[in-house]
Amino acid sequence: MEYPKDMKLYGLCLERLSHQVENAKRRAGNPSACVVIEGYGTGDIEEIIEILELYDLPGRSRETLDKKLEELAEDASLFVKGGRVEFGYDESGNLELRFYPQ
Repeated sequence: MEYPKDMKLYGLCLERLSHQVENAKRRAGNPSACVVIEGYGTGDIEEIIEILELYDLPGRSRETLDKKLEELAEDASLFVKGGRVEFGYDESGNLELRFYPQ
C-alpha cells in the first residue's frame, strides 16, 4: 500500500494505536459499536493542539481543529485493521479517540 507523501500523524503513536485497537476489539460487546480508545480530558483548543502536536493548525478555531482531527483520523485509519478511528467529543465536551469495528 502506498501512503500520501505529505501524511502526518502528529502526536499519534502507531504502536500505541495498534495496541489500543486490539484491546478495543476484545472489549467490544457489540461488534458494530464504537469503543473509546483514548480520552484526552479536555475540549480546550490550545490544550488539544499541544497534546496532539498540531502546531501547524491554521486559525486555531474549533472549525479548523475539527477538520484537522478528521483528516488525522482518516490517515490513522489507514493503519488500523478491522475498522476505523474517529475523534469526537464526550457529553462533557472532552476530546476522545474512538474505534469503530467493521
